[in-house]
Amino acid sequence: MTITSRPPTDAELDWLRSAIELAAQSRANGNHPFGALLVGPDGALLLQAENTGRTDNDATGHAERNLMTAASRRFDAALLARCTMVTSAEPCAMCAGAAYWSGVGRIVYGLSEKRLGELIGPHPENLTMDLPCRQVLAAGQRDIEVIGPALEDEAASGHVGFWG
Repeated sequence: MTITSRPPTDAELDWLRSAIELAAQSRANGNHPFGALLVGPDGALLLQAENTGRTDNDATGHAERNLMTAASRRFDAALLARCTMVTSAEPCAMCAGAAYWSGVGRIVYGLSEKRLGELIGPHPENLTMDLPCRQVLAAGQRDIEVIGPALEDEAASGHVGFWG
């Protein structure tokens, strides 16, 4: 797996802000505040997804998993390998696995799993794992570029007061 320490580009930061806005929309829709986008190789928005855990009564309804399921149904592996998943928070182990299995080539994320865990604490609806997505992806055989955390304070703002 490729681990990148470079800072995100201006375009990636713009997409990340869009994912953070989608997370706020998810919260407004009664779900956990997470949002994810699929950006094509030309920089165009291909898909977006928000968390649907509460409204669908599905503990696996994470924004990233929802996005990768829709993406793998709609696009072929060759295209997905050139796409970027942009997400408001670091993908959990399940969502990192979904990104891996879909074959997406790059992940850009905002809030780190560690910081998310500090914000949430032991909330029964989101018992975060101290398992960085880089560690999950490193166990695989695909190269996936990972960029983040970035804009953590902006990404964290949607969680303030939510997990009470």
